[in-house]
Amino acid sequence: MHLELRHLRTIHAIHRAGGLARAADQLNITQSALSHQIKGLEDQAGVELFVRRTKPLKLSAAGLRLLRLAEKVLPEVEAVQEDFRNLLTGKTGRLHIAIECHACFDWLFPVLEGFRRAWPDVDVDIRPGLAFDALAALQREEVDVVISSDPETLDHVEFSPLFDYEARFVAAAQHPLAQKPFIEAGDFRDQLLITYPVERARLDIFSQLLTPARVEPRALRQVELTAVILLLVASNRGVSVLPDWVLREVRYHADYITRPITETGLTRRLYAAMRSDDTTRPFMAHFLRLARSEPVKLQRA
Repeated sequence: MHLELRHLRTIHAIHRAGGLARAADQLNITQSALSHQIKGLEDQAGVELFVRRTKPLKLSAAGLRLLRLAEKVLPEVEAVQEDFRNLLTGKTGRLHIAIECHACFDWLFPVLEGFRRAWPDVDVDIRPGLAFDALAALQREEVDVVISSDPETLDHVEFSPLFDYEARFVAAAQHPLAQKPFIEAGDFRDQLLITYPVERARLDIFSQLLTPARVEPRALRQVELTAVILLLVASNRGVSVLPDWVLREVRYHADYITRPITETGLTRRLYAAMRSDDTTRPFMAHFLRLARSEPVKLQRA
């Protein structure tokens, strides 16, 4: 028996309408075409699907079996079709994010809260386990956006600039380097430097200053949480270098001092990497707008 979706729709329409004429109107076909379709289906099945000469027209036991199938299958088919329509119009989709910078969580959560309100049907997730393989995961379609300060030339991947930020030195107020107007590479030689637990190549202070200057701090301590880094710094148990938006709440706090890195400052740019085909999706464009505006609010706060 060759069963098609139109057959299930026919059985469902006739049962709901109670007759061929009304069902034909609902299906937008002629009554004779509907009768021909039913006869062809009964010939295939080898059984009668309707109890003839009843008003309203009633389904036979075999017809009721097809009706139960129609009531199960048709809503699922319609739901999938609606999902596809929403995908085409940009109403639904997936926004899974990998982050190459720990400090980004400070501004990303407010961004995602605003995004959630605007796009409730888009599946949002952060994939921290892919941070060390983020761009490869993007190409494998395991994530949809990578937040990074290190753009690369990759096939079918675009790096959209988000905002510029300044990496700043932070120490306890009583620290000897508090007397300096800015911090140079050599100043780190005697310091215990507290960083996030990522490879040196992805830490601005190393990639942009210490490694080129061939300067090694006295010791390193890796800490996962920004709040704990600041707690240790306030206790004069080390120094750190953090983005300006992270330091917005301690800039004028009596326990801390912040200073620029070098006389001209150490400025970097953050990017959102995404697959080229995804950049035209409406919800992706909205995410980029939010991601560009929220950090600016924090930097000015």
